[in-house]
Amino acid sequence: MNVEYQKKQNAKQHAARLIRHLLLAWLTAAAAQWLLLPGQQKSLEGLQSLASMSFPGLLLVTGIVLVLLEGVFYWRKRDAARWMLLAAFTVLSAAALAASFTWPFLAACVLLFGMLFVYALRGWDSSPMPEKSRAEALPAVGLTAILAVGFFLLVSVWTVGRVRSFCAPTYDFGIFAQMFHSMKTTGLPITTVERDGTLSHFAVHVSPIYYLLLPFYMVVPKPETLQVLQAAVLASAVIPLYKIGKRYGLPPFARAALCALLLLYPAYAGGTGYDIHENAFLTPLILWLFYSLERKNGFATALFALLIMMVKEDAPVYVAVIALWQILNGLLRNRGKWELRAGALLLIFSLAYFFGATTYLANSGDGVMSYRYNNFIYDGSSSLVTVIKAVLLSPMKAVFECVDKEKLAFIGLTLLPLAGIPLLTRRYERLVLLIPYILVNLMSDYKYQHDIFFQYTYGSTACLIYLVTVNLADIKDQKLRFAALGLALCISAGTFGAQILPEALAYPQRCQTYSGYYDSLRSILDTVPEDASVAATTFYTTYLSRRDTLYDVRYASYAHIFSCEYVVLGVTDKGSYKAFAQDGEGGYENLVALLLEEGYEKTAEYKGRLEIYRKA
Repeated sequence: MNVEYQKKQNAKQHAARLIRHLLLAWLTAAAAQWLLLPGQQKSLEGLQSLASMSFPGLLLVTGIVLVLLEGVFYWRKRDAARWMLLAAFTVLSAAALAASFTWPFLAACVLLFGMLFVYALRGWDSSPMPEKSRAEALPAVGLTAILAVGFFLLVSVWTVGRVRSFCAPTYDFGIFAQMFHSMKTTGLPITTVERDGTLSHFAVHVSPIYYLLLPFYMVVPKPETLQVLQAAVLASAVIPLYKIGKRYGLPPFARAALCALLLLYPAYAGGTGYDIHENAFLTPLILWLFYSLERKNGFATALFALLIMMVKEDAPVYVAVIALWQILNGLLRNRGKWELRAGALLLIFSLAYFFGATTYLANSGDGVMSYRYNNFIYDGSSSLVTVIKAVLLSPMKAVFECVDKEKLAFIGLTLLPLAGIPLLTRRYERLVLLIPYILVNLMSDYKYQHDIFFQYTYGSTACLIYLVTVNLADIKDQKLRFAALGLALCISAGTFGAQILPEALAYPQRCQTYSGYYDSLRSILDTVPEDASVAATTFYTTYLSRRDTLYDVRYASYAHIFSCEYVVLGVTDKGSYKAFAQDGEGGYENLVALLLEEGYEKTAEYKGRLEIYRKA
């Protein structure tokens, strides 16, 4: 028994040493590449420095240094390589700061330096994982259920209020409203409004997960139904989160508090601010995947991994990151071969799905939206693989982009409400789970990906809240644990009250205040036959979405607009008439003149706000 235990300990130490040396070799090679650049090319702004580096050269130097480290330091103390890792980062960050100094960049470098210093000084926490708990308390379960119902009601009222007050635009809710109508009538996710022509939405985003909502939509086939279903999906995330807390030995009311933290997290409810999106599935599904892995349930692991990948073409990234974390767990924790096998299979499966989905979009669909990472694509390839190469070539470029000034508010609104707990660990393999937050939300220059009122936070939120759970479980002192959780709850609640509640309550209040006005709009819009083809301005497409042919006036071609039987205009929506303007003026008037020339006649209007034209 002792011999077997010693073998496991040796294997764990060898794996830890190899990972440490690999990181040191990579940072050394990256520093060498940066230092050898000509002075005028040493800038983290733009892509010139990346284009001047050699990726094969990086791999070669990394391999040489790794071989040397494995040979020279094999019998040395483990802390030697730890201090060398800190030294390599210090040289690289100092050189990068000298070339492209900003105060946020300096703060990020100091934070990373501090984490590496703690690692060099104290090493990696290899203590056993917390004991699992079987304790249960019905009051805590009841409290969690009440919180979830309250969240569900708030999000439902908020998002349904957006629809009822004509504040849900074509992009993106009008698209999904028409898509579900098509799925109900034909079984296919066909839209005409999305790209100004008939196509499958899956040619833009591969999201078969939407079919899980279709049976409920068929019962109540209205756009509002989709908003309520999204609220239910999000509220359901407390179930796997509560179970994960139990697996990690947290007391019942600590689990309830953890669920409250998720529901009060500003980016969670905030992500519904622009209506339903497929990404809402990510948080509950990823938490169920974590729980399935903890239970070593192969069937459930495969099921939830598949469901995650069905959310969107880029969702396999989350599965791949979790797979990498699982592999590291298997190597470093000696938790058995199951983790290694499960991690390897998940990694292979997720990469295959990702490349299959993106290849389909590139060849048969509308293309992969790699432009969102143009700040890293240095070779003109439009390939997301280039983003990975760029990070490996210049890790400081990634750090620099993550703390761009426009992202600082987002960082504050996402890390402070969690009291920084996701970062507070010496089990460094867990930091791999920060990759989705960094990659999806911080690295991209696409502004909506670092905005708490858009849907791009749901995958990273699942990983962050999981890190909060396991890091809290590591705190042995109960008072300190409750203090950390209480601090996070207070900050989240305060931020929720300041940022989310005013936005959420504004729409139902608007519906109540102007109910007569909105009822009149709906009555007039109901005069348009359900089987008629329609072109409409952006805030009327959602209400008119239950039809086969629908176009948005702003993005539709002249041919498509004038082929429709009805044209519905929001008179004050000046942005919809840009294509018809001359020198930026008269867009609405010019469109109306064209409609009259094409034989349309005005059939209805309402107080200078809404006009409906029908082709004679």
